[in-house]
Amino acid sequence: MRGLGSVIGLLVVALIAALTYKFYFQKSVSVDGASTPAQTIDVVGVKSDLLAIAQAERLYQAEHGSYASIDDLVSSGAMSMRKQGRDGYTYDVSASATNFQAVAHCPTATNPGCVNYAIDQTMEVQAVP
Repeated sequence: MRGLGSVIGLLVVALIAALTYKFYFQKSVSVDGASTPAQTIDVVGVKSDLLAIAQAERLYQAEHGSYASIDDLVSSGAMSMRKQGRDGYTYDVSASATNFQAVAHCPTATNPGCVNYAIDQTMEVQAVP
């Protein structure tokens, strides 16, 4: 009788561990519209690129008194981005004297359900439609 209680206790602990594992990884995989670990890495890279663009915009604005396009940021040396995109995402910057917005457009044709991201002078990356 005592051995049966130990086995049942062990099974309960194993069940709790399995359910915890399942729910933990189910939530972590579906972050930001990414359904695979590779897509999650791509999204993190895109957000990092947007932050780099925003940092370059701040530097450019401090030196020139206005914000600039990606081409102007690269040619001025404020940013050293070799490509204007990452893993299918393309970057677009609209700028004026007083504000800017950099948008990472997702490749919906090759990755349905992906999310566009944007950053502005608030330095906050946000999902946009």
